[in-house]
Amino acid sequence: MGESFFKSIQNSCLEESGFYYTMSLISGKYKMTVLYALSGYKVMRFNEMQRFIKIISYKTLSATLKELEADQLIIRTEYPEVPPRVEYRLSPRGESLIPILQQLCLWGEENQI
Repeated sequence: MGESFFKSIQNSCLEESGFYYTMSLISGKYKMTVLYALSGYKVMRFNEMQRFIKIISYKTLSATLKELEADQLIIRTEYPEVPPRVEYRLSPRGESLIPILQQLCLWGEENQI
């Protein structure tokens, strides 16, 4: 990162930065985990996701999915069947975050103690 990058940080308001905006979208205990799961499985139903994450409660997963959908990072598709079927997948906007998540995974693998 160049000197101009750090000068722009010093001269700007953090709340107006791209960093702050990105973190506001992916911060939260399980948001990145849900995005990571969808990147691997492509399409998942609620119970599949809950089994994958294991330790997440119904309420927390439901709230996390609603937030990710509101931020246009995932797409929720409801099928008019009996019983109702709902599937989740990454939106194009959500897919654009996957290379960043992959870099975080690589860093974790290389630096795990």
